[in-house]
Amino acid sequence: MHLKAINAAYLSSVFLKHIIENAVTDALEELCLSLNEDDKESDVLSGQSVEYFVIHRVLNFIVTSDVSAHSYFLNHELLNFMLVTMSTQLRSGPSPGPKEVHPFIDVIMIQDGALVASVVRRLLLNFMTRPRIPLGGYYPMHSVTSHSGVLQRVGFAAANFVLLPYYTFNYLVSSSGEGTRSPLAEISLDVLLVLVHFRKCATLDGMMAMNNSVHAVSKFDIKEGSFFCENPYCIALNSAQDAPLDHIDNEGNAIGGALVRLPFASLFDTLGLCLADESAVLLLYSFVHGNSAFLEYVLVRTDLDTLIMPILETLYNVSKRPPNQIYMLLIVLLILSQDSSFNAGIHKLILNSVPWYEERLLRHTSLGSLMVVVLIRIVNYNLTRMRDVYLHTNCLAILANMAPDVHRLSSYASQRLVSLFDMLSRKYTKLAELVDGKAFNVSTGSAIEDMSTELHLYTDFLRIVLEILNAILTCALPRNPEVVYALMHRQEVFHPFKNHPRFNELLENIFTVLDFFNGRMDMQRKNGEWSVDNVLQVIITNCRSWRGEGMKMFTQLRFTYEQEGHHEEFFYSLCMEANSWPQMAATMVVSSLSNLTVTTPPCGLICQSLYPPSSFSNLRRRRSATGKVLSVRCQAEQKRGDVEPQSTVETKEELPNPSLPTQSKRSEVKNTGLWDVLAFSGPGPERINGRLAMIGFASAVAVEVASGNDLAGQLSNGGLLWFAGAVALFSVASLVPLFRGVDAPERSSGFMTADAELWNGRFAMLGLVGLAFTEYLKGGPLV
Repeated sequence: MHLKAINAAYLSSVFLKHIIENAVTDALEELCLSLNEDDKESDVLSGQSVEYFVIHRVLNFIVTSDVSAHSYFLNHELLNFMLVTMSTQLRSGPSPGPKEVHPFIDVIMIQDGALVASVVRRLLLNFMTRPRIPLGGYYPMHSVTSHSGVLQRVGFAAANFVLLPYYTFNYLVSSSGEGTRSPLAEISLDVLLVLVHFRKCATLDGMMAMNNSVHAVSKFDIKEGSFFCENPYCIALNSAQDAPLDHIDNEGNAIGGALVRLPFASLFDTLGLCLADESAVLLLYSFVHGNSAFLEYVLVRTDLDTLIMPILETLYNVSKRPPNQIYMLLIVLLILSQDSSFNAGIHKLILNSVPWYEERLLRHTSLGSLMVVVLIRIVNYNLTRMRDVYLHTNCLAILANMAPDVHRLSSYASQRLVSLFDMLSRKYTKLAELVDGKAFNVSTGSAIEDMSTELHLYTDFLRIVLEILNAILTCALPRNPEVVYALMHRQEVFHPFKNHPRFNELLENIFTVLDFFNGRMDMQRKNGEWSVDNVLQVIITNCRSWRGEGMKMFTQLRFTYEQEGHHEEFFYSLCMEANSWPQMAATMVVSSLSNLTVTTPPCGLICQSLYPPSSFSNLRRRRSATGKVLSVRCQAEQKRGDVEPQSTVETKEELPNPSLPTQSKRSEVKNTGLWDVLAFSGPGPERINGRLAMIGFASAVAVEVASGNDLAGQLSNGGLLWFAGAVALFSVASLVPLFRGVDAPERSSGFMTADAELWNGRFAMLGLVGLAFTEYLKGGPLV
């Protein structure tokens, strides 16, 4: 029965795809969603329309049928069929209109509330549990029944036998890329996103007609005389509550009949594993922005690196990722950074290593420091490549939210923060010179206006960076000696703007800090040059006695994300691009998406005391197809109160010994993972082999001199056991320090250095091989 249902769903999808793709009329009359007179008399549909009859039963099967080896492919094919039915949206433009006809998805939107909640829960559970293709599974387009011929039976058995190793490997190996893929989970997520982000646009007359129906939606948004109805699937997703996985089947939707209950812990972990996929990013945004219960759950998690590290890795590879994916991840970070506990928590999470960061070795750095570095890297990349205002302002907004809660910012992150001001200031100075030089040229009026607009934007960017530095210095200076060191090391970059009317007020606190610590260094009266360690020690000592005297308190910038009331255009296009529509409908998808433009996420930047954002002449703001710029209103929140006096006792134990920020070369301690230590280029293999070779060569020569046995004779007379024991003992003794993060070059001194040991080991390996080869040619011992 399952095989016939799979074939029926597949054929229905094929024919339906062809009709939708080649329909001539906008009303899709070619679907022929009506019965002839004979069928109407038999009352097959029980008074329901064809589309309601089909969709209602498909949704009921998806909800009531557990995914098993027998029902896996049928569930997959029915979800594929649903995507085809909803693909009528591809015939429309990016902006939904009241005259559009979507017969199937309109029916999906008027289902009962309990069924809606059950559908959302089932699709989310498919995504979280990620059911794998059954062992030995195949896609049964033709069933093997008792009426099949002998050749067909033999061919079927032979195919299963030949492909059995592949099926077994695919089933058992879950750590590889292909092993973790779940087609059912992926298509479930695609269907869910289309359902959640669909908005029905109707006129006033249509809305009044809907209000007479039992499935009417009471709330709507007004837009130019048309109405966007509320989406019941979006409401169900936003109202989902946490529940343990083993209680879902028992509690389910018991409360209120339309409450989705699912395990947030499983959802949190699954999202962390799947953020390389655009669809998973959009789902994360939907939960973080719309579901306050899930956002609260994320903020109280102590292992934020499970979610934040994949986000930062994706942002690090900004050149290889689609712009929409980068936009959505930045919005997620902006939403999370609005919470002070999140900003404080990420600075307390220490990362042993960051293997995907290639610019330099990052070891024992905080998650917050890594986040600062990655965001600044995106700003640098954006100014040189993409030149997009949205990316720039959003990154700076996240940094501004994080600034008051910065704790033990690393030396590298501090340097990058000051270098960001240096880079922006140089661009600002160059633009200012160009504007002043062309001010007397009347023929270049439009060019001057464009450059003036760009100059105003760089002014805003510089002010935000100065606000970030001020927030760190006024709220967290004793906890961030590396920031003070970076400011002192590059203090010359601030002097050109000391008397600038737009920056002098924000620079007062920075020069107050510089004067304080420069004065403390002058009081030391040290003979000779200052070393990095000496400067840091002076900074750390005086950080403990810092009282914040003479510092001015400014209005603290707090940026909040607000989604516009009419954001349908952006999410409509994003769903069309992110979702992997059925393979058989690829032609229609490609031809329809070729006319879609990349739209701006519903996010922008409007801050008090800053110029209102506008477009660069060569920095573009992405627009929607309607030409309207979608933006987020970000507001500056006034935080009253004076700077808290810092106690010397409280900060004494909190301040770490910071690393040396200006050293050109750091001691490169390798990662402490097993495979990192034993990698071909790692610190373990050559050094361990060299030590064993030195022991082996010395013992082989000594025994040969004493007993006259060659190397082969020594091994056959009990030497093999001694050799195995020595290998195990010295290998373990060599690996233990490496696992603790201590490498040999760090502990070497005097005559017996690590390099000398390495060369002695190499010579011993050559000597041992040469000894064995010589004795083999000679046929006896060498001595």
